[in-house]
Amino acid sequence: MQSRFRSDRGLTARMGVTLFLLGLLYVVFVGTLIVLLKSWVLVVVVAAGFLGAQYWFSDRVALFAMRGRVVEREEYPELHGVVDRLSTLADMPKPVVAVSDMDMPNAFATGRNPGHAVVCVTTGLLRRLEPAELEGVLAHELSHVAHKDVAVITIASFLGVIAGLVVRFAFYSQLFGGGRRDQNTAVVFATVMGVSAAVYAISFLLIRALSRYRELAADRAAALLTGRPSALASALTKVSGDIARIPTKDLRTAQAFNAFYFTPALGREPGLARLFSTHPSLEQRLGQLGRISAELGEAAAPGGA
Repeated sequence: MQSRFRSDRGLTARMGVTLFLLGLLYVVFVGTLIVLLKSWVLVVVVAAGFLGAQYWFSDRVALFAMRGRVVEREEYPELHGVVDRLSTLADMPKPVVAVSDMDMPNAFATGRNPGHAVVCVTTGLLRRLEPAELEGVLAHELSHVAHKDVAVITIASFLGVIAGLVVRFAFYSQLFGGGRRDQNTAVVFATVMGVSAAVYAISFLLIRALSRYRELAADRAAALLTGRPSALASALTKVSGDIARIPTKDLRTAQAFNAFYFTPALGREPGLARLFSTHPSLEQRLGQLGRISAELGEAAAPGGA
């Protein structure tokens, strides 16, 4: 079913290209592991198992990792009311509503498709935002579900996760079992680590590029659906400012899920992390919302005359 969120051909094209390139990379990676480890059954079974688990259980894993829990209407009636209105306005299935008991103001959406989606907000976000600002944030998250980029990011990140695990496994195997291996085995493990590291780096860069664009697409879609780009801009400014005041050491657990967050969990001095951020800069996002606000104002003026 097609939702009323504004479609984005640029996002669709980028998701297709990213999945195609990562698919090629995945085939090369698995093929290399089969040649090096000489056990195609083990490699294929493990890789398929991880991909299936990440696709089917990503929503549960994300909720568990961020201490989120599903909440009923009786407990959070206003939150459910906003999600109800937006889901009806967007003509899409209502996602499961969850809350994470964290002071960090943020939100995220996860799930393999619109029919199996979860939208989660932190208690810190609920305490800080006005109703119109909360509506803008939730519209942003629902647009991720409608555009299906949540599922694409979940699948795309799978390759990087596998490559990272292989690097870690090979490193510790060599570290603790090096004395029992011959030179040929050491060369194989070194090659596996090198290939895995390269795959991780390439997938990392591809995912970051897609992630930055999808955030701009979600901001656009949310602003156009609600007709209130200024409310979303206000929420962005408020949330980004509050997160920047949280000590970096308190954000480290959350940073692993930055690609899914409304605003990345970056501290006061992100440094080089800004170059590889999952999100565009606050200035870019506010600039885009400012342009949309001007366009909506120009479009509304003749009708109001």
